[in-house]
Amino acid sequence: MPATVIEVQGLTKHYPPDIKAVDGVDFRIQGGEVFSLLGPNGAGKTTTVEIMEGLRDPTGGEVRVLGASVPRDYDRVRKRVGVLPQNFDPFDRLKVSETVTYWAALFERSATKKEVKAVLDTVGLAHRTDALAMHLSGGEKRRLGIAMVLVGEPELIFLDEPTTGLDPHGRRELWSVIRDLRKEGKTVFLTTHYLDEAEHLSDHVAVMHKGKIIAQGTVDELLEKAGAGREIVLSRPGPGTWEAVQRLGLPGRQENHGITIQVKEVGRLRAVLGDLTALDVDLGEISTRRASLEEVFLQLVGGRLEEGELRA
Repeated sequence: MPATVIEVQGLTKHYPPDIKAVDGVDFRIQGGEVFSLLGPNGAGKTTTVEIMEGLRDPTGGEVRVLGASVPRDYDRVRKRVGVLPQNFDPFDRLKVSETVTYWAALFERSATKKEVKAVLDTVGLAHRTDALAMHLSGGEKRRLGIAMVLVGEPELIFLDEPTTGLDPHGRRELWSVIRDLRKEGKTVFLTTHYLDEAEHLSDHVAVMHKGKIIAQGTVDELLEKAGAGREIVLSRPGPGTWEAVQRLGLPGRQENHGITIQVKEVGRLRAVLGDLTALDVDLGEISTRRASLEEVFLQLVGGRLEEGELRA
């Protein structure tokens, strides 16, 4: 059983006169997993993360990071934690290798050339070692930021919107880096406004709204709890198919050139498909898909999560 890396119990943060930015938050993160905290603007995510990073004092509750009580004993574990803030900008006029070496020195650690090469290999920047940071692409700069975090060999890494502003290719490259960190046994705490990112990378997800955690678990658990289940899609069905589906009493909708049928209980998927194929109508092409985390998020908080909505 992996050790508990972060444990938050009854966490509160209040501001006068009566603002409850964080209102009784509980969650636990095990070692070696990717944990994503999601929520709309003003949910209290940034306040929660800054308390865990030792940057802000809580009003009440208990926060333990790597066994240390935070913020009281955070200095004891600070060197075991790496943080990549959203507004990260490397030292433009240093080479990539120099940037990593200098960053290590700031934390009173001497990084050998072999160690610098190793972290640059990890993030896919070994071929850019002599390039000035100012000449890197946006994705390369984010990867350099992760390399700077890794040079201290942290056990726990906070990544705040690491792929913001990147093109799809750059995002996928960073996803690969994060997966590799997990394979190495690192624990990653991720905040992101990309719900597909959280869905693809996370072992566990927590959704925060108005200072409270309103849902948490694996992505599959959240889908099941929300009753999202799976959907059967009939593409270009023949005449009378929609009426036949309605007579079966199946929940669904007709849109564009297809019919979508919702199956909330995944275990009933086979039975529903059997009922459909028994109909004497042209079903067209049949496919199934799992509901997305975005659909669950919409159901929970009543709105989408847009870029820039995590600074709260």
